[in-house]
Formats: sequence, structure tokens, C-alpha cells
Amino acid sequence: MSEVNPTDATTDADREDLTWELFGEATRELATAVATDGSIPDIVVAVARGGLTVAGALAYALGVKNCGAINVEFYTGVDARLDVPVVLPPSLNLVDVSGLDVLVVDDVADTGHTLRLVREVLAQHVASVRTAVLYHKPQSVIVPDHAWKVTDRWINFPWSVLPPVAGLPPR
Repeated sequence: MSEVNPTDATTDADREDLTWELFGEATRELATAVATDGSIPDIVVAVARGGLTVAGALAYALGVKNCGAINVEFYTGVDARLDVPVVLPPSLNLVDVSGLDVLVVDDVADTGHTLRLVREVLAQHVASVRTAVLYHKPQSVIVPDHAWKVTDRWINFPWSVLPPVAGLPPR
């Protein structure tokens, strides 16, 4: 979702640019909000791929060593997505998270469908599930428990703004 399409007519003024330095500040602020909430999670679960970097930073900031990931495909390109998000293998072993307090982390709650799916799947197996994202878009079908910033702008993430490195075979 956060990849830049050079033919995209979105102007720089319509974009939210997250730098690596600002990412560090944002995740510390987000972790502080989670900790202030009064409940440090037993495990931080990333929504892959966008949530992997964010979840790792939050887990370190919260002192949580138990981490996992759930793979979900929804966006297939810039402004292109499946009808519904789909959980992909390898899947998180739900027995491993049974009875735990879980923090689900993603980079953005854009439509909110992915975050809602993950929350619903985990809620059937865990003691509690809360959500945290860097960015929350107003049109999201869910409101995350924690968001660093609310925006309706396109977001340029430092981990996905550049194309894959040279030498990789085309997809």
C-alpha cells in the first residue's frame, strides 16, 4: 500500500513522509501510549509486512521479548486490493498465543479491514487483544486502540518508498 507509483498524480503536499528518524520518535511515542494504558502485552504480533518493523520497534520499547507475525494479503498494488483480506501461510500458531494479552501492530489502519480481521481471529483465542498503528485513516472501519497520528494523506514509509534493489528478478 505504501509503495510509490511514479505515475501517481498525488502531489508532495498530499503525502505524509515518514523518515527513519521520525519513525524512531513515532514508535517511542506510540510505545509510551501503550505503556501508559497500563497493560504491557505478553506478546506483540505484527501484521506482515507493513507492521513488522513497527512491531519490532514497539516490542523493544515495551521490553516485550515475545513476538510473532501474521501474514495478511489485502493490497496487491497502489490503490489495488483484494475484495477481502486473506490470511496467508505460514500462519501464527494460535495455540502459542492462547490466554495471552496481545498487542497487534500494523503500519497503517487505512480501510481497517486487515486489522479488523486479525483482531477477530486472535480474539477467539487470547485473553485480550489491543491494536496499535503508526497511522490511522479516518475512513478505517475500526479505530485502533493506539495510533501515533491520524491522517487522510498518502503515506511514504521509509521501508517501502524505494523500489526493490537492483538485481532482483521482476515479479
